[in-house]
Amino acid sequence: MAIDPSTRRLRLLSANIQAGSSTRRYSDYATRSWSHVLPAGNKRWALDQIAQLAGTHDIVGLQEADPGSWRSGFTNQTHYLAERGGFDWWTHQPNRNVANLASSANGLLARIEPVEVQSHPLPGRISGRGMLLARFGDGAEGLSIAVAHLSLGAQSRRSQLSFIAELLHDHPNAVLMGDFNCTADTPEMDILYRNTRLQPPSCAIQTFPSWRPAKAIDHVLATGSLICNDMQAMPAALSDHLAVSVAMDVPVAALQSSRDAA
Repeated sequence: MAIDPSTRRLRLLSANIQAGSSTRRYSDYATRSWSHVLPAGNKRWALDQIAQLAGTHDIVGLQEADPGSWRSGFTNQTHYLAERGGFDWWTHQPNRNVANLASSANGLLARIEPVEVQSHPLPGRISGRGMLLARFGDGAEGLSIAVAHLSLGAQSRRSQLSFIAELLHDHPNAVLMGDFNCTADTPEMDILYRNTRLQPPSCAIQTFPSWRPAKAIDHVLATGSLICNDMQAMPAALSDHLAVSVAMDVPVAALQSSRDAA
């Protein structure tokens, strides 16, 4: 197959890593609840497995990464994965802190340094959700990558998706990835499709629960200008979510910045 010189293929990954915890069955939420607040459970092994997966990609969006609380042994898991996965650039967005015992963050790893990064708290009945927005390339045509973790309740998700749609409505080359806690065809998702150029996925990739996937609630959504190939679910160590991997053909112009010419 001939290579289109006007595009560049990037591999993207979205992963809810459950802070390196292990969940293999529904009963683990009760019997292993201690692993979500205590620095035990072989989290370092899990992070090393996730780093191997992340390292085969160019841009990685993380959800439920611990930013350095007691349960992670005060390890910033996004930074750890960046180092182990061979990424030169990373950032994170702490969103929730439970009595200094367990914290949660969105994270972004990239082999291309963005020209701009924004951190947005998301609205909702309960605080603690957020979205990272990174721009790769100058101007209105630059590639925008957003990482989000939405709420469990439909009413809160509706508010959050309205907020995200307002931020992304004028971005022609955009990706929104993360744990949406809903399928791509739920009514509130229409807010995105009506008010942005993001499109529903061509197929449903079931990601939850990881031990017997039955629900497609983790997504990588892209605008029509970005061609997606080879979308698949992959284990994120022993997280209760499978990760979503996709190869994406991006216009070269969307990645160009004045910094490249310097």
